Amino acid sequence: MRRTKKLGPNRVVRHLRIRKRVSGNPERPRLSLYPSLKHLEAQVVDDFGQRTLVGFSTKCKEFRKATGIKNAGNVKAAAAFGKFVAEKAKAKGIARVVFDRGGFLYHGRVKAFADSAREGGLSF
Repeated sequence: MRRTKKLGPNRVVRHLRIRKRVSGNPERPRLSLYPSLKHLEAQVVDDFGQRTLVGFSTKCKEFRKATGIKNAGNVKAAAAFGKFVAEKAKAKGIARVVFDRGGFLYHGRVKAFADSAREGGLSF
């Protein structure tokens, strides 16, 4: 069987294992993170209602204007992005979430994002 080079079989298996346990509801929506090589994308999703409550990327103008970060593929940018997403979620009235790392290992940019989102006021 041919393996896909883009996702990698190990990440897909981890992602499916995580998604079996983690789902968002109106009280605690799911904070989903996708780190690409150059950028980060995060969404706060209500799986029960099947809608995205808040969604941002390091590519959006609002984030770049607020932080002044141009290169978003490092740990420093991930930390700033975590605080940014936490602020926007708090503005929408979301304080408690469940964290979905999407099968990516919890270190580096993923860990920096999660820690700074916690510092920004989200609890998970």
